[in-house]
Amino acid sequence: MSVEFETKGHLAIITLNRPDARNAINGMMAQGIESALDKFEEDPNLWVAILTANGKAFCAGADLKEISAGNGAALSTKKGGFAGIARRERTKPLIAAITGSALAGGTEIALSCDMIVCADTTNFGLPEVKRSLVAGAGGLFRLPRVIGMPMALEVILTGDPLSSQRAFELGMVNKVVPEADVMAEATSLADRIMANAPLAVQASRTVTVDALKKGDDELWKASGTAFAGLVTTEDFKEGPRAFIEKRAPVWKGK
Repeated sequence: MSVEFETKGHLAIITLNRPDARNAINGMMAQGIESALDKFEEDPNLWVAILTANGKAFCAGADLKEISAGNGAALSTKKGGFAGIARRERTKPLIAAITGSALAGGTEIALSCDMIVCADTTNFGLPEVKRSLVAGAGGLFRLPRVIGMPMALEVILTGDPLSSQRAFELGMVNKVVPEADVMAEATSLADRIMANAPLAVQASRTVTVDALKKGDDELWKASGTAFAGLVTTEDFKEGPRAFIEKRAPVWKGK
C-alpha cells in the first residue's frame, strides 16, 4: 500500500510508502492520506497521529509524471486538497516525523501538520520558482505565518533549501534530532500530549490554530465556547478529582 495506517493505543501512525518514487504524491497516495485521516478523525480512541514516511525522502512533492500524463487533478481530493491534507479540516493533533528531504509539496504537507520533528539532515524548501511554477498547496501563506515574512520571501523567491537547523531557529520545527531518533522523539511528543485530557486538547487546538487568522473578539468567543463544551464531560470532573486524590487522571475522552 502506498499509505500505511497503524495504531498503538491512542496513537495513530500514518506512513507514506512509495519510497521508489521518493514518496511523490500521485492519486492513490492522495486518496490514501485522506482515508487515513478519516480513520484518525472518526475514531474517538485515537487522540494524536504521526505522519511519517519510508525511504530516503519524506516527500518530493507532486508526481510530475502524473502531471505530465494529464492526471494532475487526481493529486488532490475534494475534502483535503493536495495530497488529501493541504486543505483538510482537522480536530486532533498531527505531528510530522520527517527524515530525508521534504521539498515543494513535501514542505507544504509538513506545514499542513501541527508540529514537526525532523532529522538533522532534513532540508525543506519551495523550489517551484526555479521551474516557473508556483507553490499551490498552502506554502506561500503558511510559511510566512510560521517563520515571518522576510525569511519566507527569501525561501520562496530564491527557491533555495532551508536546513533543518535553520528551520528550527525560525520556529518552523519543534525538534531536530539524529535521523535514527526521529520517530522516538515524535512518539515522545505525542505521549506528552496524550497524557492530557483529549477533549481539552482538541478544544485548545481549535482555538489556537485560528489565532493568526481571526480577531480577538472571535477568539474570545471561541475560547468561551471551548470551555463551556467541556463542563458537561466526564473528563472535566476527572481532572480535579485526580488532583485532589493525588493520582494520575484516567481520561475517557468523553
